[in-house]
Amino acid sequence: MNALPQKVTLVEVGPRDGLQNEKTPVSTEHKAALVAMLQAAGLTEIEVTSFVSPKWVPQMADNLAVMAAIERRADVRYSVLTPNLKGLEAALLALPHEVVVFAAASEAFSQKNINCSITESIERFAPVVQAAHAAGIKVRGALSCALGCPYQGEVSLDEVERVARLMRAIGVDHLGVADTIGVGTPRRVQQALERALRYFPLAEVSGHFHDTYGQALANIYASLEVGVHTFDASVAGLGGCPYAKGATGNVATEDVVFMLNGLGIDTGVDIDRLVDAGAFISGVLGRAPVSRVARALLAKRVA
Repeated sequence: MNALPQKVTLVEVGPRDGLQNEKTPVSTEHKAALVAMLQAAGLTEIEVTSFVSPKWVPQMADNLAVMAAIERRADVRYSVLTPNLKGLEAALLALPHEVVVFAAASEAFSQKNINCSITESIERFAPVVQAAHAAGIKVRGALSCALGCPYQGEVSLDEVERVARLMRAIGVDHLGVADTIGVGTPRRVQQALERALRYFPLAEVSGHFHDTYGQALANIYASLEVGVHTFDASVAGLGGCPYAKGATGNVATEDVVFMLNGLGIDTGVDIDRLVDAGAFISGVLGRAPVSRVARALLAKRVA
């Protein structure tokens, strides 16, 4: 195994991937305040919102208003999810630095989630990638269900590789390997990343891990061992796993930063300010942060 990376880039997905799974409506003002606190904590990559039909994701109906309300910093890159050309056209008005498209490694998931085959989903994304590049915008591809699927169960490494290859073929710049239901374990994660690395350079592969089965931090460490140094994380562990009742979803940014600090890996993130951001949005949602590190540090402050 390689020496661990000295620096890690965290992509904060709480405002988008985290909040979109939350049932409690969050105001535009609170979303913008969350983004402000996250960038004040040192996060330089923030996934802000999603340009999807409000019929399917009502939480993201205020996408343009949120993008207009955030105070942009020159050292921060803002990304948005655009599942189709209509979404991209709306997103272009908001001037994001990056757009995100997603395809599943599981045929069953693709059919259930977006009513089409994997091949058809990739064909739909091709014009989105083309139009984004024409506008000078980077495209990140999220490869969901890379470690397992709620419908078909196991997902083979060949399936992961096939979608990585198809994503590369339509011009996707960066590939995020996502454990959507949190069933991945360290060696399997490394094998999936190795397949992605056949088509994308190391700097353009990232990990997106859910903590449903308590494996997310172990999986991030395993990813570091193969040299991957970019990870998605969600402040306060925002966003449950929609496919596993009562389960936690995205790995909490606070937990990831605490582990990386312990490894002497630079993230540029101030953990105390990050905990403040998580406590703020958890308060808006009327509950405690899911992050164990946040809970421990908040309890320590009280003591």
